[in-house]
Amino acid sequence: MVTPRELRALPKAHLHTHLESTLRPGTIEEWGGVAPAAAVFSGVPIYPDFRAFGDERAAVRDLLNTPERFRRAAYEFCQDEAAQGVRYAEVTFTAAAHGERTGQARMPLEAVLEGLEEGERDFGLRTAVLLDHSRRRSTDRLARTVDLALAYEQVVGVGLAGDESHPLSPFARELDRARAEGLHLVHHAGESAGADSVREALEVGHAERLGHGIRVLDDPGLVARVRELGVPLEVCPSSNVMLSLAPSWAEHPLPRLIEAGLNVTLNTDGECALNGEYASAREIFGFGDDVLAELARASVRASFAPDTVKKEILAEIDAWAR
Repeated sequence: MVTPRELRALPKAHLHTHLESTLRPGTIEEWGGVAPAAAVFSGVPIYPDFRAFGDERAAVRDLLNTPERFRRAAYEFCQDEAAQGVRYAEVTFTAAAHGERTGQARMPLEAVLEGLEEGERDFGLRTAVLLDHSRRRSTDRLARTVDLALAYEQVVGVGLAGDESHPLSPFARELDRARAEGLHLVHHAGESAGADSVREALEVGHAERLGHGIRVLDDPGLVARVRELGVPLEVCPSSNVMLSLAPSWAEHPLPRLIEAGLNVTLNTDGECALNGEYASAREIFGFGDDVLAELARASVRASFAPDTVKKEILAEIDAWAR
């Protein structure tokens, strides 16, 4: 019998994680908040819908109200990611909304970038930032998001998130501008809404990756298109279960996405530890170390990391898999 390799030693890239959702329960409680229900996730749905999840997370976001707290959140994120074997992370942050809430347009992002820089130095991983924008919010806020992204070289892209019942089309002009200015575009699609949201993300949003994307399976023709394009899916199984988008881990479509030949990466949405996702994939679906290593490779290849960084991490994954 072959002993499974240690997952903490598997080098990984993490592509879909929201900084506001990664706050440690102890940090939240220290700041006077209540740890989210996801902190004690036991493999069954927690939230009846996206709105319930959003309301809980809004209370947590409000705790981020000083430069020190934004810096600490980013620094602790780096420490926790490094402990999971993450070598490169793209962390999503809702910078413009925090700037409006605090009355300091650039402070939240600048403080986060400081915390990430310190965390990279202390814990030995590399990071980049994606700025997201809620589909429910104004085009003016997206314009400010794009402006912020263009002002800081550590920010590599922008994307639309939130309730997918709100279309991308009103934001087309700003998304075109972001693309023309060289920003990467990564949108949540095919999470709570169906195949049409994926098509819109590709056609209107110029999506280079799909946040979640699990509903692509609703349409065989779309599966073929996404497979042909090679657009990576940022799949977050535990998050999908928590939000009642899958009834359990065992019934999650992760294996079917892989079997369909889609470009699948494994992520957390910020709701849990990345090692736990790999461990569950091993335990529940029987994925061998070869499959887990290929998921890790896919995450590196799909990342926006420099080619030299990709080459380095891919070599480390190969060494783990030997």
